[in-house]
Amino acid sequence: MATKPNLLFVFTDQQRADTLACYGNHRIKAPNLNALARQSFVFEHAYCTQPVCTPSRSSIMTGLYPHTTGCLTNNLRLDPATATIAELVGDGYERGYFGKWHLGDEISAQHGFERWLSIEENYRSYYSKSEDLDRFSDYHHFLVESGYEPDAESEGRCVFARQTAAELPEAFTKATFLGQRAAEFVREHAGRRWMLYVNFLEPHPPYTGPLNDLHADDVIADGPHFLTGPPADAARANHIKADEYRVSDWRGFDLSQEAGWRRIRRNYAGNVTLIDRATGAILNALAESGQADNTIVVFTSDHGDMLGEHHIQGKGVQYESAARIPLLLRVPWLNGTQRIIPGAIGQIDLVPTLLDLLGEPIPDHVHGESRTNVLRRDADLTTNDVFVEWNVRANAAGVGTAADQTKQSELSPRRTIVSHERWKLNLNVDDRNELYDLDADPYELVN
Repeated sequence: MATKPNLLFVFTDQQRADTLACYGNHRIKAPNLNALARQSFVFEHAYCTQPVCTPSRSSIMTGLYPHTTGCLTNNLRLDPATATIAELVGDGYERGYFGKWHLGDEISAQHGFERWLSIEENYRSYYSKSEDLDRFSDYHHFLVESGYEPDAESEGRCVFARQTAAELPEAFTKATFLGQRAAEFVREHAGRRWMLYVNFLEPHPPYTGPLNDLHADDVIADGPHFLTGPPADAARANHIKADEYRVSDWRGFDLSQEAGWRRIRRNYAGNVTLIDRATGAILNALAESGQADNTIVVFTSDHGDMLGEHHIQGKGVQYESAARIPLLLRVPWLNGTQRIIPGAIGQIDLVPTLLDLLGEPIPDHVHGESRTNVLRRDADLTTNDVFVEWNVRANAAGVGTAADQTKQSELSPRRTIVSHERWKLNLNVDDRNELYDLDADPYELVN
């Protein structure tokens, strides 16, 4: 084990597993992430705990399932009494969190992190203190200092619309801003022990950016589930049949035509490249400052994106493209070349595994378990089952009523198990249950 290792944890928002070469995609231009993968443990089948932002992030940060963190749906605040990994490690770390938080109060340092860099103003209505509405994100100030003017209104203040920021030149995007500031943090902390969490918004909507035209239409390979309906004639299928995602103008895309879906997929790939370049700046700083051999590096995402598969846009379903995510783990003193880890793993195991690698005690209350024995070849994941949740608040509008029939599936709790035998069972309270043989039916076409 390295002496007092650092931790660099880079994660994205809504990035599918099949966006990197190690997962079969050699079309998306991601040289830095692909190089990282060639030096990493690559988990073949990794899953989030719930395929939507806030619940998944609560698990990534705490090692607890969403039903315990209380972050059941988006825009819920992580209880101050619930410890993140930054609060579970001992003294001696410089702790930084840069980027999207989405666990409450975006602009305030919290939960053990001392250095804080904020980029989001989309969640101002959820701030717990009204006086914080007079504060703006670090990215907001960067754009103002760069000569840009806010163009939208939020809670009575002028802010930058997410779409506007996404369409700025590459040097002024959120991704580049984060990459540069994170690289500065790495260089500044050479010789000290640190952990830094960096979260990019991309490739999350609005599905646009400065690299929209970098790739061809086939940058993400079509499967037989692309633009075909869901396999079960259940509430979710009826939701899709209601044509929510087949409109002529959905956030500027014509989803009544195949070309509109392909435009989204191309733009999405461009934003993966944008992330790759920003991550490259951080990894270069790590190498140039002589810290690469003493730093654990994680790359993952909070959930995936359907991108038109089963005719669904976004997340919020248990299908593979939404629930499965990339997971790379570079531990220089354990492995210097790519090693594929077969079997399935859940992100619930990240916190205990990282604590173990850092030489920190693992508290009894976390739900996951350390997988360092797998990294050391003392065990494997061949008998590991993975659980994925979907939760709703008890007081969510429309639950148990006819108020929102087209979205009833989003308001119904679900539990999924991906068994070590590669069977996937989706249990739905108010919907049809589903069972898939992922080996024989990887596209989930036959229930």
